[in-house]
Amino acid sequence: METIFDFELPRGYVDGDGGVHKRGKMRLATARDEISATRDPRVLSNPSYLTIALLAEVVTEIEGMPAVNGTLIERLFTADLAFLQDMYQRINDIEPPKVQCVCPDCGKVFQVPINFTEEG
Repeated sequence: METIFDFELPRGYVDGDGGVHKRGKMRLATARDEISATRDPRVLSNPSYLTIALLAEVVTEIEGMPAVNGTLIERLFTADLAFLQDMYQRINDIEPPKVQCVCPDCGKVFQVPINFTEEG
């Protein structure tokens, strides 16, 4: 199972010398990451900081930078932050199970997601 994913930021992190850093790595989130982020004092005083705290936990590398932390994530362009939020959602999302179905009229085979939480 893949747990670390490479990415390339659309704009890139600009360091103090003007260097642009686009490539990085993100790992799958754990329950500990999410719990730790919700307990962060910055999140407790400002709930909108949760995204920053969570990404600081799971983004393990941005090329050429010694460490990834909340301050670095805060300094990303909004396009890069949105990119990382989307990536986080995609790699940590669990697809619902699917069942293979056959249309009784045309015989076409297709997949239908099963939602166990819907009342039927």
